[in-house]
Amino acid sequence: MEWHEVFKGVAEADVPPAVLEEEREERKSLFRRLRRNLGKARHAVRDGLRSALYVGVDRRLFEQVEETLIAADVGVDGTIKIVDELERRCTAKKIESREPFLEELATVVAQTLAPDDPDEQRIDVSADPSVILVVGVNGTGKTTTIGKLAHRLKQLGKTPLVVAADTFRAAAVEQLAEWAGRVGCEIVKQDEGSDPAAVVYDGLAAARSRGADVVIIDTAGRLHTQVNLMRELEKVRRVIERQMPGAPHETLLVLDATTGQNGLRQAQEFKQAVDVTGIVLTKLDGTAKGGIVVAIRETLGIPIKLIGVGEKLEDLRPFEPEAFARAIFGDGEEEGD
Repeated sequence: MEWHEVFKGVAEADVPPAVLEEEREERKSLFRRLRRNLGKARHAVRDGLRSALYVGVDRRLFEQVEETLIAADVGVDGTIKIVDELERRCTAKKIESREPFLEELATVVAQTLAPDDPDEQRIDVSADPSVILVVGVNGTGKTTTIGKLAHRLKQLGKTPLVVAADTFRAAAVEQLAEWAGRVGCEIVKQDEGSDPAAVVYDGLAAARSRGADVVIIDTAGRLHTQVNLMRELEKVRRVIERQMPGAPHETLLVLDATTGQNGLRQAQEFKQAVDVTGIVLTKLDGTAKGGIVVAIRETLGIPIKLIGVGEKLEDLRPFEPEAFARAIFGDGEEEGD
């Protein structure tokens, strides 16, 4: 999926040709970059299956797959679903060797991750203005994600405005202001310690008066166990809904993949508080437990919309179930494997 396809409300005809060409070049290297940056997760899977794979496709192999998937944080429910379907397919196709077995495993994982409706994985910016609320705990890469999103939207002809409603973390406003300067978009901010709901109110008013067509709201990073802060987040959402009926049009939860099952618990709490519509999963390049993607999708039904596999601008990518599954579970050697 290319970036102009990620955003519902961006027409390919309106995207500058140079940007389309850049997208195509990025996508050519996507699978190679995914394999490299998801190397820890892929090697963990290979190590778990190595001895059983060379014996053959039998009951012991399926048991080893179960253990490996659970160790990769796929979760019990997701693991059972995947292994049952994998066993059915291998029996029907009479699969008896390593390469087709791994290909079948990747296919089953990809189908487990894929939404019933492809539009579920798109970010809706079709309203004028569209409001994207970004939530998550500190340290997940939330502010960086906002900056990269604003950059992509501006490339695609949109006029983003960022709202610095994280007024409690030291230097949070300055960090977002730095990103706004790099991207070349406007920012609405107040002094540290200001009421986040008031900042959001001003930001939405500014979007109307300045002609911004996408508003991206940063919020204070908070632990899902901090009840008072979660209630404050609910208040911010109510302010948005009163100011703009139907908004926020997207609520994106930024999760750190290295937190594993704790990330799943975070997602459950945030979904309950603010009706999360999509996940941005960051730091996949630093984890051997990439299966948390499956656990989130299977347990909560929330689509993964974007993934972060590095620090560079191009390392925030649209999530593609098939490319992800093959990068971790597929066969095939490459230099450095």
